[in-house]
Amino acid sequence: MKNVITRAITGLLYVALIVGAIMGGSWWFWGLTTLFAVLAVNEFNRITNKNFVSNTTSLLDMIGAALLTTATGPQFSGGFEWALSHPTVAVCALGYFLYMLLRFIIQLYVQDGNPLSHLAHSVMGQVYIAFPMAMLNCLYNSAGKYIVLAMFILIWLSDTGAFCVGSLLGKHKLFERISPKKSWEGFFGGLAFCLIAPAVFFYGFGSDFPGMSLWSMLGLGAVVCVCATWGDLIESLVKRSLNVKDSGNLLPGHGGILDRIDSLLLVTPGVTFYLLCLLHF
Repeated sequence: MKNVITRAITGLLYVALIVGAIMGGSWWFWGLTTLFAVLAVNEFNRITNKNFVSNTTSLLDMIGAALLTTATGPQFSGGFEWALSHPTVAVCALGYFLYMLLRFIIQLYVQDGNPLSHLAHSVMGQVYIAFPMAMLNCLYNSAGKYIVLAMFILIWLSDTGAFCVGSLLGKHKLFERISPKKSWEGFFGGLAFCLIAPAVFFYGFGSDFPGMSLWSMLGLGAVVCVCATWGDLIESLVKRSLNVKDSGNLLPGHGGILDRIDSLLLVTPGVTFYLLCLLHF
């Protein structure tokens, strides 16, 4: 019972933090994406290298993640051409290129186990975590805060629907090799939640989603559900391969930050691609 209460309180605070940052404006949201990127990259380094990682390389990877999310921060509200000439973007972009250069060079001098493996994990951490978080900033500043808020709500609804329906009706395994508890019934339950909610968004808050038709909103829900499921499976693949249960213990009852944003890491590029297709086709 105590664990359930702890998990519920942590979950409520986590949701409040995200919603508050989204509604607070681009600077608050940049702070959130940077925090998530830095913490998740650090967790990823720790579990993939089984804690045999130097503080120097770990700190450098976290700085790299922060530079990338800062380069795509609030300044993108002025458009890409303006942002590219913005001094903050220029400094962060140059800093990120310097980080990539130094990360390879420093591995020559750091003795922390398997150097090639640790270097590969650093690069993967940037691609897997830092880039989607940076992309999320771009999405926030281009598509608007309500699209991002809807995206988070749909991720949560997908998880909730999958858990509720899967627990009650789940019989057919979705991906038993990676996640034995997931079922096709749970997936379609999450999909149902993700199709009902966009209809509510459209009819109840349509003015917050300019240019989006009912069908495009339903498509958004489907994209989020599919990508959220893939994102969760990918992190399960990582943890199963490494024989770890959680990415960390920062969030009582929920594990680490990476455990909480695993779906987001696939949903962000998926939604970005979907919206770009809508815009051009």
